[in-house]
Amino acid sequence: ALRALGSGRARARAVSADPRAANVGALLRRWRDDLASWAIPPEILASAPESPWTPPRAVFIRRAAASHRRRDGISYRRAREALPEGGSILDIGAGAGAASLPLLGRAGAVVAVDQDELLLHELVREAGHEAAKVRLIMGSWPEVAPAAPIADVVLCHHVLYNVPDLRPFVNALDAHARSRVVIEITAQHPLSRLNPLWERLHGIRRPTRPTWEDAAETLSALRDGVNVERQTFAVEPMTGNWEELVAFTARRLCVGPARSAAVEAGLREIGADPADPATWLGTGRDGVTLWWDTTGGAAPETA
Repeated sequence: ALRALGSGRARARAVSADPRAANVGALLRRWRDDLASWAIPPEILASAPESPWTPPRAVFIRRAAASHRRRDGISYRRAREALPEGGSILDIGAGAGAASLPLLGRAGAVVAVDQDELLLHELVREAGHEAAKVRLIMGSWPEVAPAAPIADVVLCHHVLYNVPDLRPFVNALDAHARSRVVIEITAQHPLSRLNPLWERLHGIRRPTRPTWEDAAETLSALRDGVNVERQTFAVEPMTGNWEELVAFTARRLCVGPARSAAVEAGLREIGADPADPATWLGTGRDGVTLWWDTTGGAAPETA
């Protein structure tokens, strides 16, 4: 018994000294710490007239409708080529459906997971005559993962920068995919374009990391032995008007209408054009599709 205990301790020491495990741990900590650095200083947050984290639902709904009509793009193609006719999709952080709606014509079933009930119902509305294929799960991933079925393709668009603890999140994505996981993010943190305005209005410098390179490196380390592919693309401009852009930016910057003029001036300085605000929202922004093929899914099937 003593001999067995000793050998167990030796194995534990060997595991703790595993350089790969140490590297994965370091990458995960870096990702978590970099995201934490985006926290808004408490004194600025306390003075905000409304929550800076209120989602721009109207923008998400318009983007989903445009994506549904367009049925194109790198992420769409990478998902479609792994999706059999009549196959199934699990869309994590689905919102109004920009990732999964374009695939409804080929898919036999779509399970959409999100915390925003309004956006999920907009997804069903936009699905139209194919709405019967859609099942909704309201909640946060991976907490609701036990309620989600295995799917042929798992999608996760524009969520990763909101996930400080990547290991359980990504492991649950992988475990629910029979064929492929497809992730889409912006090349830079989505709020980084407003960094000059934070300095202008609040006198503080905002972070610049993590980036897509950090995401790709961490995902590759987590999926040891699995090739995580990546491809960049130009982000499609979002629709919207100048007033909407100014209001959204002011909310993100934790300022009210009294500082709208300063927000407008700051937006112009960083290249926004009141006559064509949608172009600024897309110009110069790269998106990145990250994907990998799985070994068949390990989560239990659920009804």
